Amino acid sequence: MRIGLLLLLTSVSTFCFAQDDLPDYRSKKELFTRIIEKDVRADVASFSMGGLDESVGKLPLKTLPITGAGSNFISFAGNNIQVTITSAPFDPAKHKLNYYENKYLVKIDNKGYFGDYGKVPKTTVENVTVIIDRDTIVIPPAACSDLANPIFSVTENGKQNSNNKVYLSADGKKIYVYMIKQEAGGSYEVTWVIKDKKYLKRVVDFGFLK
Repeated sequence: MRIGLLLLLTSVSTFCFAQDDLPDYRSKKELFTRIIEKDVRADVASFSMGGLDESVGKLPLKTLPITGAGSNFISFAGNNIQVTITSAPFDPAKHKLNYYENKYLVKIDNKGYFGDYGKVPKTTVENVTVIIDRDTIVIPPAACSDLANPIFSVTENGKQNSNNKVYLSADGKKIYVYMIKQEAGGSYEVTWVIKDKKYLKRVVDFGFLK
């Protein structure tokens, strides 16, 4: 998956857009480089774009199979684990929108957001549901709502494919729910980390496609 992304990175490296000139209010606190847990950092490095520089020598993690995908959802299941990510239409009337030069959207509800920065989102991630055995893991709404215009699957050569994954740590204690939006001008990736059946944190990197 990351080989294809690297080729795409090369092909669009000279692409420029107005987003580069906007004040950037997107949080940097959740970048891969800010991960302090060594085990989590090593695992995330094995599959994420943010961890590419640290991925050498990392063994690939096992993944759960995709059980369904559509324009507004993707689901995975296996090993007594069920994961579903869903999106919903974005209603500007229900949010406070802050614009730069009265033209480019830079904040939603007083915070930066990810995906097509500068434009009003069409959709946002609505919910991430994780069920382990019979236990439902609560993912805070704040860990989802600032992720705009997610892409759950694409059609390639007549077949449906997705770069979104659910990874399982080798020690069996952690689950990584990974979603990537790989479009020039609106790229980001997010990993929701579940440890010992509890939500631990998320990792968000962005802007790797210019």
